[in-house]
Amino acid sequence: MLSQTMKAVTLSPTSISHGPKVFHYGMKPADVGLTQDMPYFRTIETEGSPPITYLHLYECNKFSIGIFCLPPNGVIPLHNHPGMTVFSKLLFGSMHIKSYDWANLPQNASENLNSSYFKPPGVQLAKVKVDSVLTAPCSTSILYPADGGNMHCFTAVTSCAVLDVLGPPYSDPEGRHCTYYLDFPYSSFSDDAGAVAENERESYAWLEEKEKPDDFNVVGAMYRGPKIVK
Repeated sequence: MLSQTMKAVTLSPTSISHGPKVFHYGMKPADVGLTQDMPYFRTIETEGSPPITYLHLYECNKFSIGIFCLPPNGVIPLHNHPGMTVFSKLLFGSMHIKSYDWANLPQNASENLNSSYFKPPGVQLAKVKVDSVLTAPCSTSILYPADGGNMHCFTAVTSCAVLDVLGPPYSDPEGRHCTYYLDFPYSSFSDDAGAVAENERESYAWLEEKEKPDDFNVVGAMYRGPKIVK
C-alpha cells in the first residue's frame, strides 16, 4: 500500500488536488515501522529546542518522502516551500501548526500599506492560514505554492511523527531553497493609512527572513519500515 501511495504522488495536477486517499484515512505509524516508544520520541532536558530525528524514505527529481520524529516541545521553525506542493500526515500525537501565505491585498490597500508603514527592508506581510493544534488521527494537511499555508511552523505538544511528501523536493540549483522566517504581530509596525481593517489585524503578521536557527538540530536515522518500491 505504501508503494502505491508513492506512485500516486508523482503527480498529475488532478492527483495532487485530490490527494492520495491512504494519507487521509489509512496510514498508521506501524505502516512505516514506527512505535511511540522509540528513542526519537523521548522527552529530553535541553536548553532550546530538542533535536528532531528525520527518517529519509525516498527521493527523486519529482518528489521526496520523509518522516520527522519530534519529542515533546520539538519545533520545526517557520519556513517556506517555494514552488512546491506538500502533503503532511500526522501519524500520531498532537502538534501545533501555524502557517501563513503571503498577503494578497487589493492594489489600493497595498499602495497604502507600502506608503504608511515604517518597517525594516525585507519584511513582508503574510496572512495566517492555520493556527491550531492537530491530534492524530486527522486529515492530511496539503499546502500549495501560493495557498494552503506555504510557510509553516510545527511545535510538538506531545511526542509525534509527521510524514512529509514534497513535490518537487527542495533544490538550490532549481531555485527551491528553504528560507526561514521570524514572525511579528501586525501591530509591530504603525499603520496610519488603515490598510488592513482593525478587526482583521490578528489574521496578519509580518515575516522577516532569517538564517536557520542555531537550535534547530535535525539528526538523520535509518528508516526501518517497509521497503519503498519504485
